[in-house]
Amino acid sequence: MVALESAEETKTETKRRRKKEKLTIMATEERKNKCCRNTGDGRYINSCLNDDVSTVRYDCLYLILRIYALLLLFNVSFAKTLKRDMKALNEIKKLVGWRLVYSWVGDDPCGDGVLPPWSGVTCSKVGDYRVVVKLEVYSMSIVGNFPKAITKLLDLTVLDMHNNKLTGPIPPEIGRLKRLITLNLRWNKLQQALPPEIGGLKSLTYLYLSFNNFKGEIPKELANLHELQYLHIQENHFTGRIPAELGTLQKLRHLDAGNNNLVGSISDLFRIEGCFPALRNLFLNNNYLTGGLPNKLANLTNLEILYLSFNKMTGAIPAALASIPRLTNLHLDHNLFNGSIPEAFYKHPNLKDMYIEGNAFKSDVKAIGAHKVLELSDTDFLV
Repeated sequence: MVALESAEETKTETKRRRKKEKLTIMATEERKNKCCRNTGDGRYINSCLNDDVSTVRYDCLYLILRIYALLLLFNVSFAKTLKRDMKALNEIKKLVGWRLVYSWVGDDPCGDGVLPPWSGVTCSKVGDYRVVVKLEVYSMSIVGNFPKAITKLLDLTVLDMHNNKLTGPIPPEIGRLKRLITLNLRWNKLQQALPPEIGGLKSLTYLYLSFNNFKGEIPKELANLHELQYLHIQENHFTGRIPAELGTLQKLRHLDAGNNNLVGSISDLFRIEGCFPALRNLFLNNNYLTGGLPNKLANLTNLEILYLSFNKMTGAIPAALASIPRLTNLHLDHNLFNGSIPEAFYKHPNLKDMYIEGNAFKSDVKAIGAHKVLELSDTDFLV
């Protein structure tokens, strides 16, 4: 009985093996028929083999490209930080307040692969090294003099330290930063005169120095900043006349020198032919400017806001000012103007507000727009 069961199992196993062999032969024949191609001269080629080789070649090429990309990424991410910049930032680290030091961990401001870059520090790869291109450490309660070591960051494009407690002067070495585009030091306690070397910042586009304690004259070297578009120097203690050379700045859109101790006639500012071609906003309020309004103001065809309140300006309002096509806000209040307001101002298509109180105009003169008090001394929102 046992022998019969064994024979049956052997027979079943043999059938299973033969069936498997048959399936293998069929698969081989199918692949042969699929892969073997007659060339027409009695020869056959294995096209499947060629496909396999092509696939291997493609996979190898893909792998090589992946490795190359990873090597490039590794090179960018872990390139060495320029020693000059490392030294400068670590010097600054010793001088600034605890809030900044707490977030500046390690010795490498650009990060060392383990520790991240320092807060407010942006680096970029230049050649074989990483350099600091942005230093943005604002509202950090930084105290003490302006860190002179900053002037060693020669690749800096943005320096933003507004709303801190910096004191002392801006060092003349600031002129080294030839790539600087934005310099924002507003809302500090910086003092003394602006160094003329600031005129060496040939790439500077945005200059914010408002709400400090600067004094002395506005340096005429600012006229060398040919890329300058926004100049904010309001709420300081500047004296003397506004340099007429500023009128040569072809790209200047916004000039705010309000709330200082500036003197002279506004006519002097416009004595250069073709001055201020791009100017949109002019704020000279709360100074000691005298004289009348020049007809040359009408040449500022892009002007939208003219703010001359709280000066000592005299004379009549020239009708030519009403021809400024884009003028929307005209602030002439609290001066010594007299006479009448030309009718053209009341017909101006874009003029929304004209403030004239506190002058010696005739009694029939009326203002334009809502007669309300505006607080526009800090005009940074217009940027």
